[in-house]
Order: sequence, then C-alpha cells, then structure tokens
Amino acid sequence: MPQVKIVARNFMDMVASLPVMKLDMLYDNSFICEAILRSLPPLAKKYVLQMLYIDIPITAKSMEEWVLPDGFSKHKVAIDRLIMLRVMTETFDRKKEATYQLNPKFQFNLQKHLVHGGILPREPMPSNITVRLPSLEELEAYAVEQWECFLLNLISSSEGGKTTNISSSMMKIFQRGLLSQRDDREPPRLTESGFQFLLMDTNAQLWYIIREYITNAEEQGVDSADLIAFLLELSFHVTGKAYNTNTITDLQRSIIKDLSDLGLVKLQQGRKESWFIPTKLATNLSISLADTTSRKQGFIVIETNFRLYAYSTSKLHCEILRLFARVEYQLPNLIVGAINKESLYKAFQNGITSEQAISFLQQNAHPRVAERIPSVPENVTDQIRLWESDLNRVEMEPAHFYDEFPSKDVFEAACDFAREYGGLLWEDSKRMRLVVKADILTEMKEFLRRQKQ
Repeated sequence: MPQVKIVARNFMDMVASLPVMKLDMLYDNSFICEAILRSLPPLAKKYVLQMLYIDIPITAKSMEEWVLPDGFSKHKVAIDRLIMLRVMTETFDRKKEATYQLNPKFQFNLQKHLVHGGILPREPMPSNITVRLPSLEELEAYAVEQWECFLLNLISSSEGGKTTNISSSMMKIFQRGLLSQRDDREPPRLTESGFQFLLMDTNAQLWYIIREYITNAEEQGVDSADLIAFLLELSFHVTGKAYNTNTITDLQRSIIKDLSDLGLVKLQQGRKESWFIPTKLATNLSISLADTTSRKQGFIVIETNFRLYAYSTSKLHCEILRLFARVEYQLPNLIVGAINKESLYKAFQNGITSEQAISFLQQNAHPRVAERIPSVPENVTDQIRLWESDLNRVEMEPAHFYDEFPSKDVFEAACDFAREYGGLLWEDSKRMRLVVKADILTEMKEFLRRQKQ
C-alpha cells in the first residue's frame, strides 16, 4: 500500500527558506536573533554562545575538538543548521579547509540584546483601560476549545456539534492538502495526509498550519519575511497580557484576526479601545519542536486484550480514536472501545501507518500507565504491526491477461517478448495463459498483431 508522509517542519525551516537578502534583514531585529537562538539544537546553541565574542574565523578542525568522538553526528547536524539559517558562514581556503564565522549582523544584534536587553515594539495596556481580562486558566481553556473546534471542523462539520467562526476562505487555506473534493456535489474527504495530521501532537499540527498560512499569504502578494518577523515577534509577548491593536499595522491586524480563529490570541473590545491577548500557542511559536518537552496529560489505557479506555470528555478525542479503533460507547468522562483487525484495516486504507497509531497511543497514555515500560502492551503493538504487514503482502499493479493462443510457439514467443521488456508477471505453460504489466500493453498488441500475419 503506498504511504504518504506528512512533514511537520517548524518555523525555522520557513526562515531558512527565505532569500539571503531577506534573511539578513530579519537579523536587524534583536528579538528575532534571540528567537533563532531559542530554536537551535542544544549543541548549535553552545557553538553560537562560544563564538559570540570571537571575531576571527575558526577552523573546522578546531570546532571538531569541541565535541567528543561519539558526538560527531550531532556536531554535523548543528553545523548544517547554523549554515542553513545563515547564522554562521562557511568559507574554504586554498587548501580547501573549511573555516566558520558568525554572521556579523546576527552576532552584533545578539550581543547587544544579551548585554542591554530588548524593548518590544509595544507594551501591555494598563489594567485601568482594559475590562476584566481572562485568567491564565481561562485563556488556556479558550485556546484548547478553539483548536479542538478547528480540528472537529476538519474531521466533519456535521459531526463537530459546534462550528467555528473561521471564514470559508480561511478554512480552505488551513485545510489545503488535508481535504480533497471531487466536485461540489460531494462533501470534502480527508486525504491520507489529513488522517496523519490528526494523529500528530498539537505543536506539530500548529507548525503545519502556520506553514500553509505563510505559503498562502505569499501567493496573495504578502512579503513572507514581514509575516515571519511579526509571528516571531509575537512569541515574545507575555501570555495573558493585553496589547492595543492600534499599535499594529493593518496587515498585522488581519493576521491577528486569523490567529484568533485558531486560538493563538483572544480578541477583546472595550468602549474605545480594542486589544489582543496572546495564548501559550502564540508565545511558543519560536520554540523548536525538539524543545517542547512539557508532556501533556495522557488519557488512554489499553489492555492486553485490546480493550481501550479513554478518560476524556473531549468530543475531539472520541473522533480521533474512531480513526483506528472501534468506539463502543461514550460516558460523560469515559470512552470505551477496542482495537481490532477491521478498525485498523480501515485506518491503513486511509493512509494511517501502524507506527503512527502506536505513537499516538504511547504519547497519550494515561499517567497510571505512562511510566510503565512499555506503556502500550507489547502484544498489542506487535499485532498492530502484523496486521499492517498482512496488507502489504499483496501489491496492486495494473495488468493485462492473455489466453487462447493459436499455438505453443506463439505463446512462448509472447512470453519471451514480455520477459525482455520486463513486463512478464505470470505464465501458465499448460493452459497457455499469461499476465503482463499494463505498461507494455501497446508493445504487446503490436507483437501479437505481427504474429497473426
């Protein structure tokens, strides 16, 4: 079965794809320099800080001495990441030996930011102007509710029970590549990428959606560098504080409206002023996927008899479990079901892999079982993989069947012809029947036509 892999790249992959001139312009902003530093792998961060006050090139051999021999693969990843983001430049001397040096603009602005600190373009509004602001708990609940509504809308607007306020044009952007529709008479259906997207964790889903949003904005003529700069800047705002919308441009106000649909910010209106309040989803934008180590509360218990218990009140959790499990009934705070061959075959046919289903169960294991090794019983994970391998034993390929040959000589000549072209799939010498690949159908017809002459 062909498999489609959905790639969730983080923000820094979008930054790295910018033209050199635009990337250098981003480094004029000291907050963006810090955001880049935050996103780097640990070893790459160490290199930047070690080289921050070194103004001469450092040879590749010298840098290799900074790591132990068993850390060479991580060293190579760190160097590649720094060069890709133009944080560090690589040059070669006459002997073709590499030397490295920090980007002067990045180096200067990061030095200044670390020594003197930075001032955001906007300050939080005073409390006497704003109405009662939501608490951090209320803001977290709002962000989760908005995000879950979006995902439920993605699964099925009719099953979601509650539709989001996202405009149809914005939904098309967010759903691009996740839904497909043959014509207007049929409802849209999840693609293989869409099914895989739903099993990803929230951070990975967020990076995917933001990437699609930036790509669409570029197609509409918006400068991607300006958009990325604002989003990175937004990650330095304080969660739960109110910021006046009069301090941002018309383009940025439009972006804020779109982000509020997804739960990244909350919009509020006073008598005279309006403001936006960033949630944790927004303030985590500059953190790399590898650094988001805070584990969310799990809710799934799966037993050795393949019975599944999900301690959750979320409609979204129930719909996601339906992707690969049979949900039998749902109580106010408990979903009961089972994993069986039929439910998994349906998942595999929709493009979900065994490893994705297992990973989802492991990442969302209830705290009572999360500390166990393994958190999902081995007989369950082994059986899931076996059921997938059962489907992969047979490979579908377009072919053409031939029989009723006039003589044994013609049959054998046809077999030899198909074999020479690499298109012979099966032959039965006794009954003079054969199957050839559809790729050589034209050549085979021409060959048989000549044999009749």
